[in-house]
Amino acid sequence: MCGAPDVSNLGVWRCHFYSPFVVEPSSYEYKVMYFLFKDIIRTIRDPEKPQTLEDLDVVYEDGVLVNHRGTDEFLVNVEFTPTVPHCTLATLIGLCIRVKLQRTLPHSYKLDIFIKKGTHSTEDEINKQINDKERIAAAMENPNLKDLVDNCVVDLE
Repeated sequence: MCGAPDVSNLGVWRCHFYSPFVVEPSSYEYKVMYFLFKDIIRTIRDPEKPQTLEDLDVVYEDGVLVNHRGTDEFLVNVEFTPTVPHCTLATLIGLCIRVKLQRTLPHSYKLDIFIKKGTHSTEDEINKQINDKERIAAAMENPNLKDLVDNCVVDLE
């Protein structure tokens, strides 16, 4: 269910896509959050396993936060949890989340992606990497890495 605005920061809603009828379904904020998690993030596949990031509980409904910043501007925060604290593919998973959202969302979004606090041994370094535009651009110029990311984010349906 999508909850009411978080009283500590008005204008912020968390979306739980399993029960979509608590907030007015015609509201723009609701549609953004519901679509964001249900139809975009959850379909990203793990780089090593045949499952999706949702199947592995790497991404989850409470990890998506959308903050309305202006008329048509939103801040989208995505938090994810690697499968193990020393996951060597955490940076790649973050890159896949970023690429999938950037390819799908309109340009009026600021996107921040973070590893859930305390769930990875090098979370601070990885968070810097996956939120640095220059590093992302350089990574996506590598044809092998680009192919790997493309295979993780492509929709098979």
